[in-house]
Amino acid sequence: MERLPTSPGERPEETNASHESAYTATATISEQGIVTEWSEDARRLLGYLPSEVVGMSAAQLLADGVDDAAPRIAPGQERWSGTVALRHRDGRRLERGLLAHRWTSTGGTAKWFVVSAVAVAGEPGAPWGERLNEWAFTQSPCFLAVFDEDVRLVRANAGMEHTLSLTEAEMRGLRLPEIAPDPVSDETERKMRLALETGEPQYLDAFIRPTGASAEYGWATSLAPLRDPDGRVRAVCLAAHDRTGIEVERQQLLLSNVSGARIGTTMDMARTAEELADATVPRLADFAVVDMLEPPPRVDEPSSGPLTGPVTVRRTAVRSVLEGSPESRIAVGETAVHPALSPPVESLAAGRGAVYGTADPAVARWVAEDPGATWISESGTHSMMMVPLRAGGITLGLAVFGRHQRGEPFQPEDLWLAEELTTRAAVSIHNARRFTREHTTTMTLQRSLLPQTLPHQTALEIASRYLPAGTDAGVGGDWFDVIPLSGARVALVVGDVVGHGIRAAATMGRLRTAVRTLADVDLPPDELLTHLDDLIIHLSADEADRDGAGETAGGIGTTCLYVVYDPVTRSCTVARAGHPPPAVVSPEGSVYLLDVPPGPPLGLGGLPFETVEVELPEDSILALYTDGLLQPRDHDIDDALDSMFVALSQPASTLETVCDRVLTALLTHPPDDDVALLVARTRALHSDKVVVLDLSSDPSVVAQARRHATDQLTAWGLEEASFVTELLVSELVTNAIRYGQPPIQLRLIHEDSTLICEVSDASNTAPHMRRARIFDEGGRGLLLVAQLAQRWGTRHAPIGKTIWAEQSLVGY
Repeated sequence: MERLPTSPGERPEETNASHESAYTATATISEQGIVTEWSEDARRLLGYLPSEVVGMSAAQLLADGVDDAAPRIAPGQERWSGTVALRHRDGRRLERGLLAHRWTSTGGTAKWFVVSAVAVAGEPGAPWGERLNEWAFTQSPCFLAVFDEDVRLVRANAGMEHTLSLTEAEMRGLRLPEIAPDPVSDETERKMRLALETGEPQYLDAFIRPTGASAEYGWATSLAPLRDPDGRVRAVCLAAHDRTGIEVERQQLLLSNVSGARIGTTMDMARTAEELADATVPRLADFAVVDMLEPPPRVDEPSSGPLTGPVTVRRTAVRSVLEGSPESRIAVGETAVHPALSPPVESLAAGRGAVYGTADPAVARWVAEDPGATWISESGTHSMMMVPLRAGGITLGLAVFGRHQRGEPFQPEDLWLAEELTTRAAVSIHNARRFTREHTTTMTLQRSLLPQTLPHQTALEIASRYLPAGTDAGVGGDWFDVIPLSGARVALVVGDVVGHGIRAAATMGRLRTAVRTLADVDLPPDELLTHLDDLIIHLSADEADRDGAGETAGGIGTTCLYVVYDPVTRSCTVARAGHPPPAVVSPEGSVYLLDVPPGPPLGLGGLPFETVEVELPEDSILALYTDGLLQPRDHDIDDALDSMFVALSQPASTLETVCDRVLTALLTHPPDDDVALLVARTRALHSDKVVVLDLSSDPSVVAQARRHATDQLTAWGLEEASFVTELLVSELVTNAIRYGQPPIQLRLIHEDSTLICEVSDASNTAPHMRRARIFDEGGRGLLLVAQLAQRWGTRHAPIGKTIWAEQSLVGY
């Protein structure tokens, strides 16, 4: 340590070397060169008391004065350092190293803060100076180790010993994979060999952890080649630091730099890949490509194992700072094959990102084996990152980032940032694939549950449309149906199940089946809705007991509109459960909504449904629809109704044109909700197709009824059907006389290819078919009817019932 001579004002004990310690002399000098502050340690250095120096020109403290040879600070410079010859108070010349900082106070006053370290511990010649490096190595909080040219451990500090629970003696001479078996150790050793071969530092944004430790336990690693005095690489130093605390904050700062980049804004996989490329170029890389595996992996199955061998990919997105993206020789949409052991395949097999330089043997081998990799040398790319796209345990593809315009290679924090962004994209793509799969499944299910073809009937001319929701909500539970009923009547149904997705579609299928079953027994519309309401309550209760999702899955809140049209009387019977009423277009072109009592949505229970019956002129148009048609996002429901009325009122040659016109008028973009539209034009069966005969309650009228039926079939040109018709009429009239009550009526209806025989009486007792024993006198009539007729059944009225039998005229 330097021994200062005694100077005026210096205490005798300070000259004793045994008590002397290092200190820092400080002073403050104004912009005009005047000393404004002077510390006690500055007095120790130059011997001047503060009262003697403050206010003095700093130039007077220079041993050589101010001349052209003196160092000067350039205008605007904020810091200066160098050696200056100072003049001690006793006249001695002292050369000291000075460091000066320009500092501006909050008031705007600028000054220079000058410091000089005196007798610094550890200077050459200090008794413990040579041991300082050893202390720094062994006591460093970082993980430090030295490996020789055979990548075997030579030195390890206490941090490595403590972390791996092994002493240096136990690890000496072992390779890293032997010390800590882990795929990361294999990758680290590969990077160490690369550092020994190339003499360039290597970086890993990976974890080195002991056996049994969790993946969160580890450090980011740097590998530095160690050279001898001749410049030859003799060893490699491994340094790792904990990736917590300030490192996490720095990573978050890096991530905030690209926070404006939106990734995964749509459910389109190609668009998400483009957003990933846009987010990284030019912020992170000079170019980026995103490749998806071909064929794509299954959505519902995790990757079976690491990818090996050649891997086929489909180029999905490309972005470059150069116009035309010349780095990518493969156009978007085309496929490429990465050879085995190439960096892309290695990264996919490892399931994590990696940084590669052009000096890496793996890159050189890739360029030599794959003509498609020549872009690396041709573009001047010097650093690359390979980052797999993984989500949900599935490897979806690979993102490749490169630098050729900026000179610095990718660092661990760059790889961390690339992995963060790539993970965002992978999750979005995985969700998009799941959404697409579920959407397709739901669409397939719903399409299979909706009518594939409309049934043949003569009462109505029918056209329909169904449009699924165009938003991410998915397919809903809207449905429609056309159900032929007895007596040439037809039921029209439109419903809307709450919710979206597979459960809503499945619930829709159950309700549609229930409606067809209830319609088959000829229930009036209000009774049918009551039974449907009870069914939904039971379904909801069952599903609530099973998985707690009863209200949505069970269909509570479902709406339904049920319409029955009779072409003989031209009557239209309507009931609705929380559903919009149907629109009617008269033959003259006027449009109005049927005044139907609303009724509560299905599943609420406790409230009755009401029926309204109206008579419609022939060629009237009925329009049934779900509320998705009237709820577009750009106008209110009144405007939507006006638009629908205008579209319906315009003359059209076909109902298909009417459907298209309504949808065009109301939907200018994909609907937010499902839309079902059912349009029907009424027809009428006139007196030439329907005959009615009133009968007395006398067994003798059975023969009269048979003759009447035969005569009518002759008039219709259906003589060949007379035999079967006589048998049906005889059995039905006999049953009405024997078991029913007067008045009794026979009605024959002739449709295009169907003949319907109906016998009505005032009794509410319905007949039941039973098996007759050998000696039974009765019980065979209805069995005969069932064998002769194509369909038969019983229809109840407010007073009495009707037994009907329908036979096909095809072939007559």
